Amino acid sequence: MREPWAMRAPDGLGTAFSTPPAKAVAAGRERGEGNRLAQTLLAHVPLAVAVIDAELRLSFWNQQAAILFGAVSGRAAGLPRLADILKGIETLTPVQRDRITAFAASHIASGDRTEPDGSLRVSLGRDRRIVIQIRGIGLQRWMVQFFDGKMALAAGLTEGSRDNGDAWLDALTGLSNRRHFNQILHRLVDDAAADATAALVMIDLDRFKRVNDTLGHPAGDALLCLVAQRMRREIREDDVLVRLGGDEFVILLPRGERAEILAARLVDVLSSPFLVEGQVVNIGASAGVAYFPEHGPSADDFVRHADLALYDAKSAGGGTVRRFDPAMAEEASARRDLETDLRKALALGEFSLAYQAQLNVKNQTLTGFEALLRWNHPVRGIVPPAVFIPVAEEIGCIVALGEWVLRSACHEAARWPEPLSLAVNVSARQLEDSERLFSVVQAALVASGLPAERLELEVTESSLLAKDTHVVDTLHRLRAAGIRITMDDFGTGYSSLSQLRSFPFSKIKIDRSFIAGLGSDAQSTAVIRAIAAFGAGLGMTTIAEGVETAQQAALVEADGCTDIQGYLISRPIPASEIDALLRQHPAGTETTSIAG
Repeated sequence: MREPWAMRAPDGLGTAFSTPPAKAVAAGRERGEGNRLAQTLLAHVPLAVAVIDAELRLSFWNQQAAILFGAVSGRAAGLPRLADILKGIETLTPVQRDRITAFAASHIASGDRTEPDGSLRVSLGRDRRIVIQIRGIGLQRWMVQFFDGKMALAAGLTEGSRDNGDAWLDALTGLSNRRHFNQILHRLVDDAAADATAALVMIDLDRFKRVNDTLGHPAGDALLCLVAQRMRREIREDDVLVRLGGDEFVILLPRGERAEILAARLVDVLSSPFLVEGQVVNIGASAGVAYFPEHGPSADDFVRHADLALYDAKSAGGGTVRRFDPAMAEEASARRDLETDLRKALALGEFSLAYQAQLNVKNQTLTGFEALLRWNHPVRGIVPPAVFIPVAEEIGCIVALGEWVLRSACHEAARWPEPLSLAVNVSARQLEDSERLFSVVQAALVASGLPAERLELEVTESSLLAKDTHVVDTLHRLRAAGIRITMDDFGTGYSSLSQLRSFPFSKIKIDRSFIAGLGSDAQSTAVIRAIAAFGAGLGMTTIAEGVETAQQAALVEADGCTDIQGYLISRPIPASEIDALLRQHPAGTETTSIAG
C-alpha cells in the first residue's frame, strides 16, 4: 500500500522544522508554537523544500516537496533517507537519483554551510527538469531546494526565474528576497495563533556607501556577501534572513523572545573589520526591532514600525539598536508634515537670508559676511536651521535651496563696498553634481556682477571624504576662476591636517566646539594652535567660529587665528542692517586672505 508523505517529520522528532513530540510541547509551548510557525512559512514557499542532516536523512519537507516526491511505499521507521524519497519521483532514473544524493553528500562533506555549492540540473522528461540547491541552515542541518519547472509555471514564475533556480532568492547573497519575505510575512500574520509573538529585526549597514565610493561596486557586492555570511551564523534554524535590497536586511523571527538580543549581537558582529579584496573595511550596522502583534495588527504595520525603529537607530548616530515605541510613529508623522511644508516653502517665499560678519583680529576691520538661510513658517514660526537643513538634505531639496541662496546672496553682496567677501555654504548634495554647481556659480556671478574673488564657497570636510575626482577637479576649476574655497567646521569630521594640502582651500574655519572650551580645555587650545600654525604655513586664513567674548577673541588671536566670527561682532542680521554695522566696524582696505 502506498501512503502520501505528510508535511511533517516522523513522530517523536523535535528538530526546529519538525512537529514537536507531546513531551516537548508540554515542556516548551512557546518553542512548539515557533516550530509550527516556521513550518507554516516553509509550507507556502512555491519551492519543494526539505531539511536533511549529515546522514542525508529528512527531518522536514513542505507541501510542494510532498507533491514532487509523490507517494512512497514501504516507508521505514524513523527518518527517511534522501535516496528513498527520491524514488517517489517516478521519472527519475537510478543514475539520476545517485547523482542527486552524491551532490548532497559532496556539499555536506565540503563544510561549506553558508553558500550553495552550485546547482544541479536534472531532466524529468522532454519538457520538465528540476534544479537542486543546498545550503546550511543550522547545526548539522541543510536545506535542499528542488526547483521544479512544472511547479514554477503553476506558481506563475517566469522562464528567467526557472533558469536562475527560483525567483525567491536574492541573486547576490543567496538569502531570501523581498518577494519571498512579503509572502511568508503575510502568511505568518494570517496564521499566527492569538498568543504567538513574532519579531522583525531590520538591519541597515553604516558607512556602506563609502565602500562603494572608494573601492567600487564590485567590492561593495563582495562585502554584502560577507555580511550575509556573518548574519547566517547568528540566526536560528526557524529564523528567516532576507536581503530587502541595497544594504538593508531583515530577519523574521517566528519566536520573537530573543529579537533584541539577536539585534545587539548582529550590530556587534558587523562592527568587526572585514577583509574585502585585500582591503580592511570597517563599517557597522544599526537595527530596529518590532513585535507582532504588539506593534501592529497587520503585516504592513509590523514592517513599518520595525523600519521606524531602524530610522531612530540611524538618527542616533548608528551602531545601536532601537525597539519600536509609539512615540516614533508620532515623530514620523510630524516629520512627514515638516517635509511637506519644506517642499512648498521656497515657492511660497518663506525663506530669507541673514548675514553674520567676519572680522580681522589684527586691524579690527570687517572682511566679509556669511550668508545664513532662515525659514519663517506662517504657522510654525521661525524653524531653526538645525531642524530643517538635515531634512532638506535628506529629501533632496537642499540643492534648490542652495542655488537660491547663492543667487540671492550674490545679488546682495554686489552692493557692498569692496573688498568685503561673501561666504556661501555648499552642501554635499550640491557637490555630487559638480558640473551643475560650477555652472550655477558662474551664472550667479554674471547675473549679479559680483567679482569672483569676492565669493567664498564653504564645504564641510565630511562632504569631501570620498575624494571623488570630479569633486576635486571642480574645486580646482572654481579656484582657477578666482573663487575662494573654505573648509568649514574643521576638526569635527575625519580629516587630518595633511589632507588640507589635497584641496585648494583659502580659508579654514575652526569649529565653534573648540572655541567654547578655550581657557578650560587644554586640548581645545592645542587643536586651535595646531590648525592656525598649519594654516599659516600653507598660506591659509584661519577663522574661529562662535567667538562670543573678548577673552575668547584675545585667546584665539594669541593662538594664531587671523579672523573671528560670532556674537561678539554681531548676530546674524538681515541685509537692511549691514550698512549700520559697517559704520561701527569699517571694511578693510584689502583682503585678508594670505593666499587670495
